[in-house]
Amino acid sequence: MPDQTHVSARLEHVNISSRDPDRLADLIARITGWTRRWEGPAMAGGRTIHLGDAQAYLAIYTNPDVAAGFGKGAPMNHIGIAVSDLDAAEKLVAEAGLRPFNQGQYDPGPRSFYFIDWDGIEFEVVSYE
Repeated sequence: MPDQTHVSARLEHVNISSRDPDRLADLIARITGWTRRWEGPAMAGGRTIHLGDAQAYLAIYTNPDVAAGFGKGAPMNHIGIAVSDLDAAEKLVAEAGLRPFNQGQYDPGPRSFYFIDWDGIEFEVVSYE
């Protein structure tokens, strides 16, 4: 039987691929206020941007062979991001030319909306405020 000792843990980063990491990083930074913690060369002749805060980050990777097709359910359903101003975030997404959808509220729970980025990756944006 495995050891039942509690181990403290947190999600440190999620690494996704994008054909245009700067465009995605700029949008997510506007929505969240996150900053580029690091960016530079990566494996396979690629480049990565680490966008986040002191606790966690989104690693946005690209290389010459990255193509769209990492959409919902292949293998991930979506990435959830909590923001303080949901209405402002939704406006920024629309201004970027993307379509917010499934606006609603869980009962009980946060208000939220979803959008799909230029590579087919689905994001859920929520606000608990």
